[in-house]
This record gives sequence, C-alpha cells and structure tokens, in this order.
Amino acid sequence: MKMTNTNKRFTIKAFDQTGDRPLELSRPGNMKSHPWSYMELPFDPEYELYNNRMTPASLNNITPDEQYWAVRTDVILRNTGEFPVEISGEDAFKFANYIFTRDINKIKPGRCSYQFACYHDGGMITDGVMLHFFNKLWMAQADGDLFNWYLAHAKDFDVKISDPNVWVSQIQGPKSLDLLEAVIDGDLQKPFNYFDFCTVLIDGEEVIISRTGFSNELGWEIYLQPENDFKKIGDRIWEAGKKFNLKLTGSPVFRARRIEAGLLSAGRDFNNFTTPFDVGLNRFVNMQKGNFVGKQALQRALQRKTINHRVMGLRVKDGIASLGSKIMHNKQCIGEVTSSSWSPYQECGVAIVRLNNNFTDTDSQVEVYNYKNDKLNAHICDLPMYDKNAEIVRGIDRKVPKTSNPWFK
Repeated sequence: MKMTNTNKRFTIKAFDQTGDRPLELSRPGNMKSHPWSYMELPFDPEYELYNNRMTPASLNNITPDEQYWAVRTDVILRNTGEFPVEISGEDAFKFANYIFTRDINKIKPGRCSYQFACYHDGGMITDGVMLHFFNKLWMAQADGDLFNWYLAHAKDFDVKISDPNVWVSQIQGPKSLDLLEAVIDGDLQKPFNYFDFCTVLIDGEEVIISRTGFSNELGWEIYLQPENDFKKIGDRIWEAGKKFNLKLTGSPVFRARRIEAGLLSAGRDFNNFTTPFDVGLNRFVNMQKGNFVGKQALQRALQRKTINHRVMGLRVKDGIASLGSKIMHNKQCIGEVTSSSWSPYQECGVAIVRLNNNFTDTDSQVEVYNYKNDKLNAHICDLPMYDKNAEIVRGIDRKVPKTSNPWFK
C-alpha cells in the first residue's frame, strides 16, 4: 500500500509527567529544551528540532501574520535552536581559517562575521555567525553537523573543540534597541554597530549580546551561559518589554521577512549539492587566502564555469508556492522553490527559488504550484525584494510600515 505524508506535519509537544514512573527520553541529548521555554509553555507550544534543540514552531497566543507585523513594527522575542561551538587553543584561528571560506584573521575582536563551511567537493555544510574573542571563537551555527566535522579535521592542530552549553535568543524589531537600553544596568557601549558584540549586565547578570539576527530588522541576540540565572534575566526582559509591546514568537516570525530580505536558510536554500557560487555567496569566499576545505573544488568550478544555479526571489499571486515546487516557464522547468511563505506586507506569496543557470530571463512571469497542486501565477524578482541597501537592519531607516503595500494591484 502506497502512503504519502505530503499534507501532514509532525511536531513535538510538551506534557506534564504523571504518576510515580515518569517517562524519560532514551537519548535526552538529542532533544534539548531552551532555558527560556518556560515562557512558551502557557501557549500550548508545538516544537521542532534544530541542532537537536527544541524551538517553537507554533504558539497559540499569536498568528503567523501577527508575528510578522510584530517584528516589523514593535519588538519580538524568539528562542532559537542556534548552536554555539567554542574553538580555542594555540591554533584556534589557524584551524578556523582551514574550516571556513573567509579570512578569519581580518575580523577584529568584538566583531561578528558571517561564515559557512564547505565539504571537500565544494558543497556547503551549514552557516552561522562567528563571534571573535581575543583568544577564542564561538561559531553560533545554523542547523547541521559542524561539531563532528571540526573533530574530524582537528588532529593536526593544537585546538580544542567544545560545547560551552550556550543558548541563543533573538530580540528583533524597531523597538529592540530601546528595550535593550531599558534592561541593561548602566549605559550601552557606543558605538554598538551592526555585527558588533559586547558584554552587558542585566539585573546584575553578565551576558554577551550581539547586533545580529535573522529578521533583517533592527535587533540583537543574547547568549545565555550556564552560570547565568536564566529566569532572572528572562523575567527582567519580559517585564521591561511590556512597555514596548514585546511579543513572544516562534519560527514563523522570520520566515516571510527573511525571504523578502534574501537571507538563505541552511538545508533549504543551500545544501551539500550547492556550492557558494550556485547560491550567490561568492563574496564570502576568499580564494586568495591559504588552503581551506573545498578550495580546490571551488577553484575548478570557477575555472570550468561549472556554476549550475542562481538564487532569485519570487512573488506569487493569490497563494503560497509549495516547497520543492517546480517553476515552469513556457512549459519548461527552469528551477524549484526552496523557501516559501506569505508576506502580509506585500499581500502575496514570497519565495526564494533556485533557477537553472542557463535561464537568463530573470524578470519573467512563471507558474508554480501550491501544496494542493493548484497552478499559481508568479513573477521572478531580485533579492532583497526591498530595502536594497540594508538600511533597516543597520538602523539607518527607522520608518515603521503603517499598512501593507500590495505588490499585485
């Protein structure tokens, strides 16, 4: 009997332990809960796994559209599954330069950098934000197995790879820096620019924060360490956040917004079958630095011009394209949908798509399909879809959208 789960979704739920024989997970390390998950439990959360960490896929207190508008107009808190790994030791920076495609030595302490790692054939593993300390690095990675990759390549380096048991939450939106100023003890360091990080005190607790996030809105991330009083910090942010209309959100909060901004998601918009050149990340590959994993394969790809794809945006009329949907143009398949959502601001479906590199008419009307296999009309577009100079995330453009701005009139 042939069965399909195409129209099903699977989630993880939280239940109270009952009786005198509590059920325990056979491998609890494969399903860890965020220390701030106590905030989510009153809202019947459904969880998904990300780096073997549970992160909320839905909460019954807020709809996906409400989450979108909250991050565009106010401020949100999102407990993530990002996984920081510490790289330390005499060869920490030398090792990181071998693993990652950018020149680590060019990044100053107190700054973050966007990084990704490749396999030996040039295919991509995953990406993340790296925090550069004076004597060590933290790589807060997206979903994927970098930890074992580090261990497999560390034997010729004087380096220590460790899990500092750090948990990351994102506070994002136009009012996020106002909230930050309200919760810290004393004054915030100035300047605190995009991709800076620093140490602050919140109710006497020392925490690291960074001017980063996955929303492409103004925002910051907080890194909770084992020595922190999690609840004390969380309650302080929650209480101060009431003044700024702080909303607790799940994974839908960034979906449409990061698509509109052209922020790629590991495992969706790129994977082990795509090189950085296939997905437009050329500027994050430094071919002039010393050897790194995948360099020879990437050199061959450039020399032979074997770049198979290009990443573009897609606006969909009257619906949402299904993930993996084929993109049809003049009855020919020209690519597929890799990320998809609904934009309340543009009042249309939005998507990131991977096009065949030989398709050059990138301002085209095309057809895609929804999860019911209904045909939808769509238009290929550039990424980002607006805010081309990234002025919102840098705090240059502080205008807040008052209403939607429909793309299809």
